[in-house]
Amino acid sequence: MMPHSPSLDSTFVRTALASQLRGHEGPDQQFMRAIIDSRETKPNDLFTALSGARTDGHNHAAQAVKAGATGCILKHTVEGTEAASCFYVDDPLSALQTLAASWRAALPQLEVIGVTGNVGKTTTKLIIAQLLQPKYQVQVNPLNYNNEVSVPLCLLELRPETERAVIEHGMYTRGEIELLCSWTQPQKGIVLNIGPVHLERAGSIEAIALAKRELIEALPANGHAILNIDDPRVAKIRPYTAATVITFGSAERAQIRGHSVESHGTDGFSFTLTVDGTLLGEIDNSERRLRVPLPGTHLLSNVLAGIATAVTEKVPFNAIATAVEQLAVPLRLQISTIGNDITLLDDTYNASPASMHAALDLLAEMPGRHLALLGDMLELGSEEEQAHQQIGERAADDLDLLFTIGQRGSQIGEAAASAGLETSHIENQSDAARTLLKRLRSGDALLVKASNQLHLDAVVKELTIAVNSQFERSVRRHT
Repeated sequence: MMPHSPSLDSTFVRTALASQLRGHEGPDQQFMRAIIDSRETKPNDLFTALSGARTDGHNHAAQAVKAGATGCILKHTVEGTEAASCFYVDDPLSALQTLAASWRAALPQLEVIGVTGNVGKTTTKLIIAQLLQPKYQVQVNPLNYNNEVSVPLCLLELRPETERAVIEHGMYTRGEIELLCSWTQPQKGIVLNIGPVHLERAGSIEAIALAKRELIEALPANGHAILNIDDPRVAKIRPYTAATVITFGSAERAQIRGHSVESHGTDGFSFTLTVDGTLLGEIDNSERRLRVPLPGTHLLSNVLAGIATAVTEKVPFNAIATAVEQLAVPLRLQISTIGNDITLLDDTYNASPASMHAALDLLAEMPGRHLALLGDMLELGSEEEQAHQQIGERAADDLDLLFTIGQRGSQIGEAAASAGLETSHIENQSDAARTLLKRLRSGDALLVKASNQLHLDAVVKELTIAVNSQFERSVRRHT
């Protein structure tokens, strides 16, 4: 720990909360981080009792203390928390946010790198962290913590010795990223893409663009705005920052450029990296052929965003290249081989137009017949019908057979069928695995994707068991 570094303890909490604090009881304690879920309690945690739609955190405060929490932020006294340092406030969430902002402000040697975009934030965040590790002590939360509750939790995990923190900045409406930035104080901001996500809440794609712009508007003049020049909406926000702008993408005008891309299927992809020499303090551009061990050429922009960040952080070029070729980042889209050489692409976590296109890109890079089970994309507002139709038209270009599920999924199927693709709509989730099993053949590649409200993860699990069982029975018959 650095000399005179701050300590996240009872004294710090009392000082940070100031006028919000109605009272304090219990012994002074030291805290390692803040939590809101008692089931995640570790020793020396500071538990904050939030009131939600399904439960009241005060009902779990005693459980958190029993599990090792040494502090609680509460509205009122709770039996069983006497051993903890308890801070009483009118609004625990507001207190958590105030505390997080104070803790971040107490770490002046820390630089925060903010990441936003409608898809790919978590993957990019983890890539950035790995590319910076050759030079800095980096801290990053592996989960998609990106809102008014989880960002404060990220900040309160930061240690005084941390030099760089990479934090996602998400939004539903305007003003939310601006609020997050008031707590995180980012020096660098990465905007990956701007697309029709959460349109029902944001209202329009223009409102989403304005909301994403808040990240680079918050940057200081000595900071860096790192922008995806391939996305027209991202390119348009370039003038709205006092920071130095660095561009990445596949376009020739990109300062950090990736081109000549070659897919290696599940083994990743290769590309040629060209970096503007002025960014490296050189006269000529630097160029290197790199192989990325992550599947899917759609990840090129994520990798380039990470490289651009590392370049601005003065990580040596050779160290960046080595780190890119050693990337080990968990992806939401999980690839597995089931049964007799069937490639299963499980992307059931969520779905948006951009992530649908990305998943179909990856499927197209797989050998064999291309099949997909696609379902609803939610929160698209007025763009809903057009977005589903466009995915159907895209599917017709790339697939050999399409299955759809859900009311909105049927729109995907109708558009694909109109474009000449063989399609089949599945009415009930309980029928999905059985229907797919009848049509799958050895060597096929199958994508399963929809918004997580459709719970297609259960279909993936059932299908995996069924395909493997079928294959095992076939092996026994022939031995």
